[in-house]
Amino acid sequence: MRGILVSSTVTACAAALTLPFLATPSAASPSTHDPGVTARSVPGSTQSLPLIPLRGAHRGGGHAKSHGKNRTAGPEPTSTEQGLPQMEVKPFSLVGIVWDDAAAELHGHAQVRTRPVGSRDWADWQEVSTHDDDRPDTDSTEARAGRLRGSTAPLWVGASDAIQVRVRPEAASGRTPGGSLPAGMRLELVDPGVDRARSAAPPVPSENELAASAANVPLAPLGATEIPALGKPESEADVEHTGVGELPTDDEEDGYPPDGDDPDDPDRPGPADGGRYVGPRPRIVTRAGWGADESLRESGFSYTGAVRAAFVHHTASGNRYSCSQSASVIRGIYRYHVVSSGWRDLGYNFLIDKCGTVYEGRAGGVARPVKGAHTLGFNSNSMGIAVLGTYGTTNPSTAAVDAVADLTAWKLGLFGANPAGTTSLVSGGGNLFKKGTKVRLKVISGHRDGFSTECPGDRLYRKLGTARAVAARLQGR
Repeated sequence: MRGILVSSTVTACAAALTLPFLATPSAASPSTHDPGVTARSVPGSTQSLPLIPLRGAHRGGGHAKSHGKNRTAGPEPTSTEQGLPQMEVKPFSLVGIVWDDAAAELHGHAQVRTRPVGSRDWADWQEVSTHDDDRPDTDSTEARAGRLRGSTAPLWVGASDAIQVRVRPEAASGRTPGGSLPAGMRLELVDPGVDRARSAAPPVPSENELAASAANVPLAPLGATEIPALGKPESEADVEHTGVGELPTDDEEDGYPPDGDDPDDPDRPGPADGGRYVGPRPRIVTRAGWGADESLRESGFSYTGAVRAAFVHHTASGNRYSCSQSASVIRGIYRYHVVSSGWRDLGYNFLIDKCGTVYEGRAGGVARPVKGAHTLGFNSNSMGIAVLGTYGTTNPSTAAVDAVADLTAWKLGLFGANPAGTTSLVSGGGNLFKKGTKVRLKVISGHRDGFSTECPGDRLYRKLGTARAVAARLQGR
C-alpha cells in the first residue's frame, strides 16, 4: 500500500524529540496476532480464546479446567450455541467476538457477563452488537491484504478478571430457517493498558511514532499531545495543510473515480475559497495524547481524494464509561480493530466522547483526507466520526452533538463542503447500494444512510439535523 514516508529531517529530530511513554507492565501478554510488538511498546494486551459448543453442563457455567478439555469448535459453521463457561482470566476492559471469514455475518445473539476486578459479584448479562459494519470496503487495498476477520462491535465492560459468554444462532420462525454461526469464533479480551505517565527521560520515539506526529505539523509541534483550538480567522490558514493534489491516494487502486467523487454532481464541493468557509478549529487530542501504540498499526498512511461527506457513528461499545476513561476506551477499540479484526489502523477518522472532547483517529494528519474504515461502501472521499457509546435508546450529550458540529464545520470547510448541503458519492458496494452506484447523500450523514444498520442509533441520528445547522452557521454560511 502506498503511503507517506518519514522525511530525513523528521527522523533527524528523533534524538531531540521528547514524547511521554508508558512502561510495559510485567503482566502484559501480547496476543500472537500483534504485529511488531517490542519491549518498548506501550502497555496493553489481547487474550484470544476459542468459543466452544455449549451443551449439557456447559450451558449453565463451569470452570476453566473443564473449558480446557472441551475446545471442540470445528472449522465449519454450526447451528449449536457456542460460548465459554465462567472462567477467570487476566484483567481486561473491552470484549468482542471475531471469526475467520470477514464476509460472513453473525446471525444470532451474543451476550457476555463479567466480574469486576476486586469483586466477587458478577455483572448482569450484556448484549454485544453482532453486526459491525464500520469496516474497510470489500475490494479495498486494506481488505485485499488478507488479514481481515469478521467481528462484532467491541463492548466496554470496565476492568474485569472473569468472563462468561454465550452466542445463540437465530431460531427458525415460519418460513425463515434457523441461522448458523460463522466458523472460527473467538472471544477477544482487550486490556487497553493504563494511561500514559510522563517520564523525565522518555525513550527515543520509533519511526511510526514520528510519522504519526509529523503528519500534524504545523498544526502542532512534533510530540504534541493535543492540537489547539483556533478562532475562525486563524483556522482559514489550515486549508494549506490538507495535502490535496500532493498526497498519493488509494482511490484509483480501489476502483474509485480519480477526482474523488461524481464529476457530474451539480452540488459537488469546489475549492475551499481560500478558507472562507472553514469553521473554527476545535481542540483535538492527538494519538500521542490518548496513548496509541504505533507499533500495532501498519506503517505509512492511506489517503483518499478529498473529504466530501462526514458519516456519523456510535461505537456501540456501551455507555458505562467516564470521560476520564475515554482514552482507555479508544486504545481498546484501536487494539480490537488492528489486532483482533485485522485492520491496518483504527477505523474512524475521529472519535468524540460524552464530554465533547475530540480525538484523532486513524493516523495520517487531522487536516488531510485520510482514508478510514468506517462506512462499508463509502470509505473513499469521506470521513468517519464516532461518538463513544450506544445511542439507540439513550440520548447523546449536548456536548457530544456540539462537538460533531464543531469538527465538521472545520474539517468539511477545509474541502469546501457545506454541512447543510448534499453531495454525490460512488458506492464501493454494500447492502444498500451496489458497487459503482452514484448515491445522493447529505454532507453530514448517519452511517445508516450509506449502509443498512442501526448505527448511529436512533437518538443520535435524530440530532444530526441540529449538527448540520450549527456547523453551517460556524462556517459563516
